[in-house]
Amino acid sequence: MRHGKTFNHLGRKSAHRKALLKNLACSLIEHKRITTTLAKAKALRVYIEPLLTKSKKNDTHSRRVVFSYLQNKEAIKELFGPIAEKIGDRPGGYVRVIRIGFRRTDGSEMAMIELVDFNEVYNQGADSGKSSKRKRRRGGSGKSTSSVDSTTAVEENTERVETAEEEITENVKNSEEEEK
Repeated sequence: MRHGKTFNHLGRKSAHRKALLKNLACSLIEHKRITTTLAKAKALRVYIEPLLTKSKKNDTHSRRVVFSYLQNKEAIKELFGPIAEKIGDRPGGYVRVIRIGFRRTDGSEMAMIELVDFNEVYNQGADSGKSSKRKRRRGGSGKSTSSVDSTTAVEENTERVETAEEEITENVKNSEEEEK
């Protein structure tokens, strides 16, 4: 019975699917950003997030577990080296999936998947608007600043994010034109 099996099979047999996700994960670790179909990007996010979490604990067991998934020594070195240093304090959400439109040939929805901490354009806007305290749902006894200051900071951050998205889509379009 197949009760509760809800992951995307991607139209492939299990061995083919595992090889595909392994290759996509190694490419993402090497290049920090790749372009693929939306379905593959979502499946890759589920596949690689636990591996990135394991890379934060740099011991022999976690290296062996991650190597059993990736089977690539260079990817393991990169993952446990510079990537683990950058994501060390992040509690989760290591990758970002950005939809970039439809492929001309077959109409597949394309997406770019990237490691969050390696995109400097997005990180500039996020660092300037950060507050030192975590925002709680109920409010609490925290001292609030004036609403005018917070709304202007939010507007500036949204503008930065929008310009970053525009730059990314332009870069993708330029790379597609160069391929033709």
